[in-house]
Order: sequence, then C-alpha cells, then structure tokens
Amino acid sequence: MKLKDDSRVAVVGGGPAGAMAGFFLLELADRIGLSIHVDIYESRTFSKVGPVGCNMCAGVVSESLVQTLAAEGINLPPLVVQRGIQSYVLHTTDLDPVEIETPADDLRIATVYRGGGPRNPTGDLPWASFDNFLLTMAQKKGANVIHKRVSEIALKDGFPVVSCRRAEPETYDLLIGAVGVNSPTLRKFEDLGFDFKQPDWARGFISEIYLGSDQTQKYLGSAMHIFLLDIPGLKFAALIPKVEYVTVVLLGEDINRDIVDQFMSASEVISCFPPDFEWAFGGHVCTVEGAIPIGDACRCNPKLNMGPAEKPFTDRVVLIGDSAISRLYKDGIGAAYITAKSCAVASVFLGVSARDYEKYYWPVVNQIDRDNKVGKLIFFITNFYQKLRFLRYGMIHMVLNEEGLAAEKRAMSRVLWDTFTGSATYKEIFIRAIHPMFLWRLAVATFSALPGIVMKRFRPGKSTQ
Repeated sequence: MKLKDDSRVAVVGGGPAGAMAGFFLLELADRIGLSIHVDIYESRTFSKVGPVGCNMCAGVVSESLVQTLAAEGINLPPLVVQRGIQSYVLHTTDLDPVEIETPADDLRIATVYRGGGPRNPTGDLPWASFDNFLLTMAQKKGANVIHKRVSEIALKDGFPVVSCRRAEPETYDLLIGAVGVNSPTLRKFEDLGFDFKQPDWARGFISEIYLGSDQTQKYLGSAMHIFLLDIPGLKFAALIPKVEYVTVVLLGEDINRDIVDQFMSASEVISCFPPDFEWAFGGHVCTVEGAIPIGDACRCNPKLNMGPAEKPFTDRVVLIGDSAISRLYKDGIGAAYITAKSCAVASVFLGVSARDYEKYYWPVVNQIDRDNKVGKLIFFITNFYQKLRFLRYGMIHMVLNEEGLAAEKRAMSRVLWDTFTGSATYKEIFIRAIHPMFLWRLAVATFSALPGIVMKRFRPGKSTQ
C-alpha cells in the first residue's frame, strides 16, 4: 500500500490541518519525483466574514510556529497577522495587573483571523483570513479545492470513496480526515467500521467585540490580557486585541452562560474596556461610536479537543488535526502542523497502510497526548493560584523581582509566558518549574510578600469576618 504516480488523495476539511496536509503531500511527493493528485473538500469560503467563513478559534500563532512555517516556504503576509503581541498582562483576583514582556525576541506571538473576520464589519477589511491563506498555498502547490459538502464516505474493496450531493462518487488511494471535533462529518469516519472513536471534548466560548482601532489600542495595546480568576470551571481566559476587535476566549470545563457572565462582570475584566461598556447576552451599553451590540456580535461555544482519538487510522484512511489530537488549551494550529506533516511524511515515504501510520504517525499523536497529561497537571496546580491569595502574591512578587534581569534569569516570567502562549511544551515548562532554584525563589518571594498580604487583609476599618 504505497502512493505511486497518479495516486489520488482526498483531504476532507480545508482548515489548517487539511490545507497543510495537502501542501506537504505535494511538496514531499515532488521532492522524490512522484506525481499525485490531491483533492481538498471544504464547503466553507474562509474569505467570507461571519459564521459562514469562521473556524471557531481564537487565532493565536506563536512566533516559533511562524518561523517554522517560513522555513517550510509558508510566509504569512502582513494582512494575515493582525497584531504582534510582545507582552501580556496578567490579571489576578484582588491584585494589580502585572505586565510580562516576552522573555526573548523569538517568543513573540501573533493574532490572526481564522476566517474572514467577525460579521457586520465596518468599512474596508484591514485583514486577510489565515485559513484562506493556507488553503491558497495548497492550491498553488497543485491541490484541487472542491467547495462542496461531503455527504458520504465509504470503503469499497479496501479503497475510500467520497460522495457529494449531485456529484458522482470519487474513489481514492488515501483519505485524510481533517474536519475537526466541531464538524458533524467526523461521525462519518466512525461509521467506516474500523476502531476509530472521536476525541473527548468540552465547550469553550469565543466572542469578537468591536471597539474600533483607537479604543482597542488605548485599552489593550499590543498585549494579550490573561486572567487567573477564581471562577469555578474556568481554566483559562484571555482578551486578545486585533485591529478593531477584541477576542474574548474562555476555556475550561464546559463554559456556560453563567461562567461567561461571571467573567465579563469581574472588575479585572471591566477595567480593560471603556468606562461605559457593559456586557450582557441580551444587550450592550457602550459609548464607543459604531460599537456593535453584543447580541449581534460574533460569538460561539466551540468544542475543544480534550484528549486523543482512539485509533485515528486504518488502511488508506487517517485523521489529523483536532479530529485526532490537539494541544491542551493552546496552540491548536501548531498541533495541526505537526500532525499534518507527520501524516504526509508517513504517506509519501512509508506507505498508506495502518501499519505504516502506527509506525510513524501514531507515536507523534501519543507524544502530544503525553505532553497534554503534563499540561493537565500544570493547570491543576494553577487552580490553587486562582484560589489562594498568598500563592498569587508570591507568584506576582517573583515576576516583579525579575524585572530588568536577563531573559535567561526571568524564570517565572518564562514559565508563565510559555504556559499561556504555547511557546514551549508542557513537559519543558514543568521541568523548569520543579527546578530547585525556581522553587527556592518562589518560596522566598511568597514569604517576603506575606507582610503585604496581612496589611491588605487587615487594613484599618476593614472587617476581618
């Protein structure tokens, strides 16, 4: 079971994983003089604004991934990158926010729009779609993009068959599933009869709030705002500035309306918006000229991959991206790149049998899964910092003590940056966080901050009950 000249490959799903799979398949095949045909099925047009072109993602890309893509010949144009993020502001309950600049020049992050941007935009669009750019790159490499919804997939005589409405079924030598956990098409792969089972998932929340370019710069600047608030069920929250909009991202254990309202009504969040801004699902009060009511703003509750799929491959069929695995709470685009390229390498250089994918592709999925388990431990520990004031004081005090130090000596700043931006694996973060010198500095910072905790807790005139 190997690809040969004139082999046909179907990629179902044209998001980052699918587009990069098509790109790398054609790129690698060309290197060894192999001529293959790649069809990418994608029903959406990512250049269109609003839900019709949206891929339900916050749109944060680490500088390391930008550089990696550039090394692969995929250079992001200026219109795709909405804003370069060179610092983030950490907000914690009952403490002043602290700004943490990038520990190194190569650890910056960029914000992008996965689709054509939020609905009801004002004026000319000062941006371009990240997903559309990747899909166009695959087309330039030779992929054929079919803008139709796949109605059925099947295996006939061991070969995958893809059907669309009002079109003849097409038979392929390889079928790659890149539809993601939010697509109902993922169930069609379960119905193929092999041992594939969808990943576990939870609900998140994403919304695009229009403030205008001036107000976005004034209140959020070029920093991503991270929140460690004591809200049950909330693991990660951020406000991400783009050009005219602010992206609200809440991740955790099935984010619901109550959690969203608690977050948006928190004083730490309110301070990041204009004075007359008021959040509500049913309305929006804001004096910003041209502001879009929250009831009309783009918002969604996307599924988040919370674990690996079971056996995401069989002979001539393989699933990639978050339909197979993703990084926990961050860097889903990075996971899409890793799985897409490893799938392409296995398919071109080894073969398209289950044994080939088990030998090369499956270890990549397992490596991400093992790292995610370390990530779950890190977020479990982070939960104590959300709840316990003295730990928060120690953490912030350690960050403040690191101001002005060389990048390699800013241990806490580096740990926090990597945890929230996806610039390093969870394993790397954990190893640095349990280093004896790191723990000693954290302990010293915590105990030295205790007088401040006592003064704030028992200041004159304040009840101790």
